[in-house]
Amino acid sequence: MGSNRNIDSELQGAGSKLGLEIWCVESLRLVSVPQTSHGKFFSGSAYVVLHTTLLKSGALQHDIHYWLGNEANEVDSALASDKALELDVVLGSQSVQYKEVQGQETGKFLSYFRPCIIPVEGIYCSGQVQLKAPGYETRLLTCKGDRVVHVKEVPFSRSSLNHRDVFILDTASKIFHFSGCNSSIQERAKALEVVQYIKEYKHKGNCEVAAIEDGKFVGDAEVGEFWNFFGGYAPIPKDPPSAQEQLQSSAVKLFWISLQGKFTQNGSGRLKRSMLESIKCYMLDGDFQIFVWMGRTTSITERKTSISAAEDFLRAQGRPINTHLAFLTEGSETSIFKSYFDDWPQTVEPKLYEEGRGKVAAMFKQTGYDVEELPDEDDKPHIDCNGTLKVWRVNVGKLSPIPVVEQRKLYSGDCYTVQYTYSANGREERLFYIWLGSKSSTEDRGDAISLTSVLVDSTKGDPVLARIVENKEPPQFFSIFQTLIMFKGGMGSRYKSFVAEKGLYDETYDDKKTALFRIQGTNRDNMQAVQVDQVSRSLNSSCCYILKAQGSIFTWLGNLSTTGDHDLLYGMLDLINPTWQPILVREGNEPDVFWDALGGKTEYPKEKEIKGFIEDPHLFVCTVAEDVDSQSSNLKVKEIFNFTQDDLTTEDVLVLDCCSEIFVWIGHNSVVKLKQQALSIGLAFLKKDVLGEGLSMDTPTYVVTEGHEPPFFTRFFEWDTSKANMLGNSFERKLAILKGQTQKLEAPLRTSPNVYSKETTPNGFRRPSPTPNGSRRPSPTPNGSRRPSPSPNGLTRRQSLDSYTLRSTSPTFSRSDFSATNNRRFSSSSIPRMIPSSSSPDVRGAANTLVSASPSLEAKNFPSKDSGPKQDGENQINVNLVNYPYERVKVNSNDPVPDIDITKREAYLSEEEFEEKFDMSKRSFYQLPRWKQNKVKMSLFLF
Repeated sequence: MGSNRNIDSELQGAGSKLGLEIWCVESLRLVSVPQTSHGKFFSGSAYVVLHTTLLKSGALQHDIHYWLGNEANEVDSALASDKALELDVVLGSQSVQYKEVQGQETGKFLSYFRPCIIPVEGIYCSGQVQLKAPGYETRLLTCKGDRVVHVKEVPFSRSSLNHRDVFILDTASKIFHFSGCNSSIQERAKALEVVQYIKEYKHKGNCEVAAIEDGKFVGDAEVGEFWNFFGGYAPIPKDPPSAQEQLQSSAVKLFWISLQGKFTQNGSGRLKRSMLESIKCYMLDGDFQIFVWMGRTTSITERKTSISAAEDFLRAQGRPINTHLAFLTEGSETSIFKSYFDDWPQTVEPKLYEEGRGKVAAMFKQTGYDVEELPDEDDKPHIDCNGTLKVWRVNVGKLSPIPVVEQRKLYSGDCYTVQYTYSANGREERLFYIWLGSKSSTEDRGDAISLTSVLVDSTKGDPVLARIVENKEPPQFFSIFQTLIMFKGGMGSRYKSFVAEKGLYDETYDDKKTALFRIQGTNRDNMQAVQVDQVSRSLNSSCCYILKAQGSIFTWLGNLSTTGDHDLLYGMLDLINPTWQPILVREGNEPDVFWDALGGKTEYPKEKEIKGFIEDPHLFVCTVAEDVDSQSSNLKVKEIFNFTQDDLTTEDVLVLDCCSEIFVWIGHNSVVKLKQQALSIGLAFLKKDVLGEGLSMDTPTYVVTEGHEPPFFTRFFEWDTSKANMLGNSFERKLAILKGQTQKLEAPLRTSPNVYSKETTPNGFRRPSPTPNGSRRPSPTPNGSRRPSPSPNGLTRRQSLDSYTLRSTSPTFSRSDFSATNNRRFSSSSIPRMIPSSSSPDVRGAANTLVSASPSLEAKNFPSKDSGPKQDGENQINVNLVNYPYERVKVNSNDPVPDIDITKREAYLSEEEFEEKFDMSKRSFYQLPRWKQNKVKMSLFLF
């Protein structure tokens, strides 16, 4: 890259703060546009727009756009293009640049200015004084788009109206929303957001709103009032055939761009990564999307020449006005660009996740705090994990219940249905998991999905359904089991038959076989033992293991394992069999008998396992084909940028892609009604891998129904429960909100039917009263003390799974039990009560202790490390805290304040300084999802 000495001084320091920065070309130079004018664009000017976000990996992401008004002159337009390229150089040549043309803006650009931008005639002039017009000018606007809205002012005339679009007539005292009869519900709803915007910012909230339907006659007073502005009612002519041509998508072409701006075709069709050289610039012609790829060693002059040549190419070819142009520097390629290449390498990098966390931990340590490991918020459960658990094994087309004493044992050759019932928001919720063992048969997998889907569809309350595969379980799955052992082999008939037919060795665990277990988890309420191949290469220095061989029990501690890992190991030993007397073995001091049991000593991983960073979530709307089950190519998806809860429109099906797991959200008025069809959409999405993330087909997939969104889904939004409980289509809902008539469309609060009576538990005892946070208080013992909270199966954590006898059983269900004519709610028997058998060994008392959720009285005005802002937006602002200046509470302060809660540094700022740093009030900040709070705090060195 050439010298950066000629970079515009106005761009120095750009990208150092989150959010938007905007510049306008004025008198052949860039001038900064104040924040108060963001979103106001003049059609005679050209702008450069920078959007900066902080990713979960800790890296900054920059997107550069240059916006050209329809009346902007060629000199200003060319200068904006050059300045966008200079800005990319300032930011390290790692951003993507987009050309935006008035009226044809990309969805990403419009997402910065929700709900819309309405360009103003004229040119931008810095320092201009806004003169108040003598009278309110009546305007007619057209709104197009069901996701992002393109708003355009059209001549105030009846001839401007048509049947396919939505129009807004903005008058001095009333705003009219006119819906063409051929417009979609989503377009009508989006146009109402524009109406709301105009009402608030143009009328200061003081005007009426009227909704007019195309074809409705003058008998309605508001309809008559609307047509009076056009000189009276007259029919709107029939729309002419759509002007959009059915263009055949020609083969993708790759051109090399010379220093003189000449094009030489390099390839076509499916391309190869080797066609791109770092010393050259190229243009990729994808018909409706044009990319200019600039090698990392090219000069800024070469890049400007290439960009200019590409723009000339579009004009000469007469391409449609909605053809988008994007510019990429080597290393910043988008997923769409990569999709044109057959062999683009999958670069799965930690992206500084561990390094970034390490740096933050080091900064904490510099300020006097010894932080061995930062908490990982994404591993924390977002629901109450003390609910009720039921497990069925799939067995030859039936769901066979697992006795409670066995339901924490899963086998890799089998498939299971798991029902988890928990309390949330004062009502009972259900979550169903389909767990597919890694060695399970195709038939069992198909039965598991179909049987569980029918079971869920027949259960009232629209429970969440999740499909998970062994070794890809989400952390929450382990949290609700609390303790889990995953064995090799299987107990189902199909597994046994397969092993017998093929003459294979049955790996199913029993007391006589050698077995090696890897121990994992976060604490004793969330720990797992996973049986692995009993060979030395299964070991890892970061982990702890239990080896059962030849009547001996070995516990192996890896050199990189922690004291927390060791505690899990001992806890799991207590759970499996408290009478075992293990032989402690530390890595490097193993006896020969240990290696003999593993078939000899070989090499195994000895480096610390690096956890991959968590990607930022992406939201996609899915267009569902009739035959979505057959081919993933029938599923069309479109990303919604900078998404909000309002993007979850009731007529649609959307996928929230969190990389490590995906959610399929089903609107009440969408075409998808069955959970199994929704799962098929999720699998089709995984196969499509839109973002090129290398998504596995085993990625956990959840199906969530509108109005029944669980906390582990809503945490990705600034969630408003009242919006989730409304009836009607998306247009009717937004019109009710706009007119203040939401109570007419509010659904009654749902109370899930309880399996058990309100006052009693399955074992006949009274149900403990709930605490303020929704969990249950433990019942008092005769001496007045509180018992430790039991696991959902009634067992305390340290009690042996073998020390109980079963008292009752649950019914078995098959396909025939869920016929289409039987729509009654599935009713299960209560979870069987368990009692210790007379032969049970003496079991040690549980180590669970109750921890108060409230800080001490002396500290009640200070934010505790575990309290903090709640996910549901409850007010957690600490008004009585002592205020300290930002320079003393930030992580890298030279004069840090001692004895403050380092997890709530922002709470010590005054309200004024908080708003200055965060660009929002404390109340607004604490209503953000926790992960968004942490991102903002990290950018300000407060996390």
